[in-house]
Amino acid sequence: MSKKPQLTRSKLPISGRIVMFFIRHIQHAMGSMGELWRNPVSSIMTMAVLGVSLSLPAALQVLVKNAETITQSWNSAAEISLFVDDARSERTIQSLITRIKVYPEVSEVNYINREQALEEFQSLSGFGEALSYLDTNPLPAVVTVTPSLRYSSPTGARELLKKLELEPEVSFGRLDIEWLERLQAVVKLLERTVLAIAALLVLAVVLVIGNTIRLAIMNRRTEIEVMKLVGATEAFIQRPFLYTGIWYGIIGGILAWIIINLLVWYLDSALAELLGLYGSQLQMQSLSLAELGQLVGLASFLGWLGSYLSVRHHLRAIEPS
Repeated sequence: MSKKPQLTRSKLPISGRIVMFFIRHIQHAMGSMGELWRNPVSSIMTMAVLGVSLSLPAALQVLVKNAETITQSWNSAAEISLFVDDARSERTIQSLITRIKVYPEVSEVNYINREQALEEFQSLSGFGEALSYLDTNPLPAVVTVTPSLRYSSPTGARELLKKLELEPEVSFGRLDIEWLERLQAVVKLLERTVLAIAALLVLAVVLVIGNTIRLAIMNRRTEIEVMKLVGATEAFIQRPFLYTGIWYGIIGGILAWIIINLLVWYLDSALAELLGLYGSQLQMQSLSLAELGQLVGLASFLGWLGSYLSVRHHLRAIEPS
């Protein structure tokens, strides 16, 4: 009786090879998850270290994002004050306002006449009774101009101010925006700080995962030697360790996202109270679902990278005796 021919991998059709490729990867992925489950204490500690390490740059990113949001809201609220020549009549001032409203750089124009300016100064300065003894009103009429969103930056607002000061009715203009420039400088510094700290912590994550995988390889040294004796390929041996690193990264990224959300929830009420003092009702923004995906994707890549570097170095040193 003739033996039935065995269906080897080389005789499988292309579709079968593709299916077997994914099946093998799924098996190794699930097997590596099982290894983590069988060593819960060390696995949880490693994931916690990764979560905390990733949460620091993520927290700084949240801080930068909220600072940019606050800056943009204050940018749109920046105003230019134009002080009108005292000799100008109301009709001339209204003509000035009409011309300014057609400027493409202008979003809103408001007018405060001399009487309104004096009343406002009396209510805010605390010298109401003393000011009543003045023979004439010393305050000029003021036209406040709100730049459009495109010209709300410090540079754009200054360009608009220079243009408005060319109007013949305007004595001078004022733009109190130096504090905004300082805030933007702080935001830029925070952005660079995020990049620097993120680079250092990326290296730390790779080293932590690499060292963890090294210990796993040492614990399975005998098993690896047997696998090499029976002809297992390098790719087959290293694949479970690579998936272990990916699992570490995925779960560490999710932990970092949870930590950031808890931190934002804890600080939100205090920030809302602070912004309320400045007349702002903005709420603190956390990491979005898209940013969660980016964080988990980055963490899984770092997990794979740390595992790959460790596996390529240590597996070659293990040879069956």
